[in-house]
Amino acid sequence: MMQQPGAPEPRKKPILVITSQVVRGGISGRGLTFALERIGHDVWFLPTILLPWHPGHGKGTRIVASSEDFAAIVNDLVTSPKLEELGGIISGYLGNAEQAHAIAKLVKAVKTVNPEAPYLCDPVMGDHVSASGGGLYVPKATAEAIRDELVPLADIVTPNAFELGWLTQREVESELQALSAARALGNKRVLITSSPALRRNAIANLLAGPRGAVAAEHAAITNPPHGTGDLIAGLFLSNHLQGFDDEEALKRASASVFELVARSVKKGADELLFAEEQQSVVKAMALVTSRRVLETKVRA
Repeated sequence: MMQQPGAPEPRKKPILVITSQVVRGGISGRGLTFALERIGHDVWFLPTILLPWHPGHGKGTRIVASSEDFAAIVNDLVTSPKLEELGGIISGYLGNAEQAHAIAKLVKAVKTVNPEAPYLCDPVMGDHVSASGGGLYVPKATAEAIRDELVPLADIVTPNAFELGWLTQREVESELQALSAARALGNKRVLITSSPALRRNAIANLLAGPRGAVAAEHAAITNPPHGTGDLIAGLFLSNHLQGFDDEEALKRASASVFELVARSVKKGADELLFAEEQQSVVKAMALVTSRRVLETKVRA
């Protein structure tokens, strides 16, 4: 959808964010809410857990609402007359498996009053590299709840390569394997973050969409701060809501994440510098290459 020159920019719709909250740092809900608000979205934020910092920075207290309390606040939202205002939904890290059922109820309620509101599920459950050496970093029951209750509802799913492999029980070690697994998942759009890249020392984000597949690549950055998966998911959803096609939405989101990471690392930060480098979120200057990915070998 092209905007006419001189026309006022259309108001961006509110987005419901359902994920973790940290006291220090820019991961998950804290950075995602800031980024979405900075580019013009009102944000409804439902925390699933309260942490002092990212678990990679050390052990800390975990505060999770009881299943009854979490379900109660979801019921409040479900019955709100304001629910129809929402333009999209993102879910990420869960505090326990029981939250998945309540979140699914909330997603269905939003879809009832606004069928056009896309639901993006970021299945935060594990990675090839973690403090424990790789694998699931949430209880298996939580990962299964995400797989069984949330992923099937999603218009967009944003797993990393490990999560995609776990969800589909397939190997994801090459671009073609990643694309094949994404198609097997069956959602309308699957964005694989940190997908296998074609170039050496590069990072790829691979999107399997209804009109084909596209990859965006940029140089890899050593020891990047946490929170990049949350950010690219939110920025891609925002770009999608603004009417950009899949390739442009992916390029813009990838460029913002790459630039924010590069600037944060250059300054020696162990967290993404959202406030200091917020212009990277609004309009990145970094160049990210994109290319169409042929699927003939995948679908044979």
